[in-house]
Amino acid sequence: MTSVVTAGGISVTIRGTVVDESETVLDRLVSDGVPGSLTSGNAKLWGPDAAPLAARRLGWLDLPEASRSLTGLLAEPAGEAREAGLDRIVLAGAGGPAVAAEAMFRSAFRSAAEPAELIVLDTTDPHEVSGVLAGDLRRTVVVVVGESIEAESLRRVFGRAFSEAGLGGAELARRFVVVAEEGSALERAAREVGHHLVRAESDVDGRFGALGARALVPAALAGVDVDVLLDQASRLTPTLRQPYDNPALALGAALGSSALGARDKLVIADHGSGLDGFAGWAEQLIGGALGKDGKGLLPVVVESADAPGFELSGDLRRVILGRRQDEPGPGREAGVNVAGPLGAQFLLWEYAAAVASRVLGVDPFDEPDVGESVQSTAALLRSEEGTAPTVVRRPPELVSGAVEVHAAEDALRGAQTLPEALEVILDGVPDGGYLAVLAYLDRRGDAAAAGLRPLLAARCAKVRRSPAPVTFGWGPRYLHTAGQYHKGGPQNGAFLQVTGAFTEDVPVPGRPYSLGELQLAQAFGDLRVVRSLGRPVYRLHLRDRAEGLAQLTEALA
Repeated sequence: MTSVVTAGGISVTIRGTVVDESETVLDRLVSDGVPGSLTSGNAKLWGPDAAPLAARRLGWLDLPEASRSLTGLLAEPAGEAREAGLDRIVLAGAGGPAVAAEAMFRSAFRSAAEPAELIVLDTTDPHEVSGVLAGDLRRTVVVVVGESIEAESLRRVFGRAFSEAGLGGAELARRFVVVAEEGSALERAAREVGHHLVRAESDVDGRFGALGARALVPAALAGVDVDVLLDQASRLTPTLRQPYDNPALALGAALGSSALGARDKLVIADHGSGLDGFAGWAEQLIGGALGKDGKGLLPVVVESADAPGFELSGDLRRVILGRRQDEPGPGREAGVNVAGPLGAQFLLWEYAAAVASRVLGVDPFDEPDVGESVQSTAALLRSEEGTAPTVVRRPPELVSGAVEVHAAEDALRGAQTLPEALEVILDGVPDGGYLAVLAYLDRRGDAAAAGLRPLLAARCAKVRRSPAPVTFGWGPRYLHTAGQYHKGGPQNGAFLQVTGAFTEDVPVPGRPYSLGELQLAQAFGDLRVVRSLGRPVYRLHLRDRAEGLAQLTEALA
C-alpha cells in the first residue's frame, strides 16, 4: 500500500504498513482540529503545562513572510562588505541555526554574482578554530549568533585576533555582525562597541528557526538568495491549514505513529535530494523536539541508502530524502520518502515535528536536558581555579598505541586489545537501544572520525544477535542538537565519546580558561550527566589524533 501527498512543492510518500498506522493517527489529528489550531498559533496543543512556553515559541509559522524584511536590512552591510573585499563569513554560534545556515550554503542557493565563503564554527576545538584564525583575516567578517558559551568565546577570540592584525575602531567594529534578541546582554554589548546589529525573533527558538534571522543572516551575507528559500516555504504555507492534502500533517502523523509504536528509530538517508547537510538539520530538530520525558524518536543520519545501518529492521523507520519511492532505486523499500526544495523542507519538518510532539505528548519547545549539560560544564569550569584540565584523573583501562580506552572499572571485561575492547562496547549496547559516537575533535582536520559510524554499524551487525543503530555527532555541536534525546529520551543508549590531545591551544580573552579547557569541560560535563543516568559510557582518548583515528579505522575494518 502506498500513500502520496503532494502540495506546495513537497511530496511525501508513505509505503507499507506505516500507511495504516499513520492514517489512524492522521484521522485523530484531523478530528481534533490540529491543522487549524496549529496554524492559528494555539499554544494549548501540547497540554496546559507546555502552553506558557509554546505561546512564546510559535513565531516560526510566520517566518516565510516575516523574514522578508531581512533582505533590505542586510543590503547595506552586505554591500559594504563586498566593496571592502570581506567575502569570508565566519558564523560563531551553536544549535539549529548553525546547522541550517550550513545546509543553505552547501545547497544550490548561492548567487553566482556574489561568491563568498561561509565557515560555520559551532565548536570549541582549538585545532579547528586555529585553522580558521590562520586564514585571511583581511577578508573575514564574523557573525555572532546567540549567547551560547561557544558563540561568546569565539567572539572574544576573534576580537583579539582582529586587534592583533592591526584593526581597531570603526574597522574592527564592522568586522562583526551580531544577531541577538532585543534586551539581551549580547545586544547591549554589540551596541556599546558599534557592531552591526540584527534583531533575532523573540518568539522563535533556534531549533525551529531555520527561516529566521539566526540562520538567514549568515547565509545571506555569504551570498545565499534567501528570497528563494522564503518563496519555497511560502508555497507550502497555505496547505498547512488543510486537514487533507497536507504533506506536513502526513509526515507528522508518520513520525508520531512511529514514535508511539515499535519503530522508534528514524534512520535518514539522502538519495539525490541535492540538499547537502539538510539531514543533519532534521536530526537536531527531531532529536530535540521529541526526545524528552523518556519518550522520543531517535534520528540516525546515515551516509547513503546503501550505508551500514539502513537495512530493514523491526525498530527502524526508514526515511529517504530525494527520489520518490515509486521510482527504481534503494528508496523503493523505505517507509517514508520526502522530496522538495530546501525552503519548503525546513517548514515541512518543523510543522511535522510539532505535530509528532502532540501525538507523543511532549513539549516540542522545551529542552531541559540540554540545560543540564550546560550547567555541568559551568560547574567544571568553576572548579580547579577556573579550569578543567584535571578533571577525570583516573588512568585508562586500556592503552593501545595512540588510543586510550577509559571506562568504568571492569567494564571492558578483561579485553586486552583495542579490537576486543570495541567488541565489548558494541556487545554492551542494550537490546532495542543504540550506540552514540560523540567526537570532540576538529570537524575539518579530523574528518576521518565520521567514518567510524559506518564501520561501527557494520561491526555491530556482526558481533550482536540483533544489530543496533549507530549515530555520530561532533562535540559540542551535538549538545545543542541530538544531545537532548540522548539524556531525555528513552534510556536505552550506550555512549562512546572520542577526545583528542591538542598540540596548540587558544586562550579566551577575559576568561580564566582556554578553548581546549572549555572543550574538555563540555566533554566531561556531558559525560558526567550521562553517567548519572546509569548509561554505559566509554571514552576513547587519542594521544595523537591522526594516528589514533587510523588505528581505530584499522581495528574496525
